[in-house]
Amino acid sequence: MKPRITVLTLGVSDLERSLNFYRDGLGLPTQGIAGTEFEHGAVAFFDLQSGLKLAIWPRADIAHDTALRPGLPNATEFTIGHNVNTREEVDAVMQQAEKAGAQITKPPSDTFWGGYAGYFQDPDGHIWEVVWNPKWKLEE
Repeated sequence: MKPRITVLTLGVSDLERSLNFYRDGLGLPTQGIAGTEFEHGAVAFFDLQSGLKLAIWPRADIAHDTALRPGLPNATEFTIGHNVNTREEVDAVMQQAEKAGAQITKPPSDTFWGGYAGYFQDPDGHIWEVVWNPKWKLEE
């Protein structure tokens, strides 16, 4: 298997609410909800960097498509890291997320490894870490 991850899909309870959070609250670019003409097909994609996309898709539709039983959400099984270039950017993104309706689970603070990070949960409980690593320089 070659390392070609192109889409990260989050199961959501309310597609419109999540669309509003990611598009309007966090400012992620999207064409909006697509696939409504198909049963179990409504999904929204957000452009990230280098061709990577974030998708939000109703949990019930993911269960249907995968032939798995829907389970109870567990926030600690998966996190999404959003790296930035400065401590100040961590604070700004965390404030933007909170204003958009995110639940701050851990306010930004110094990390044990020399960085600075905070955590928030989106409206469906998915965990995002906003982090500055002094050893990583990110391209804008």
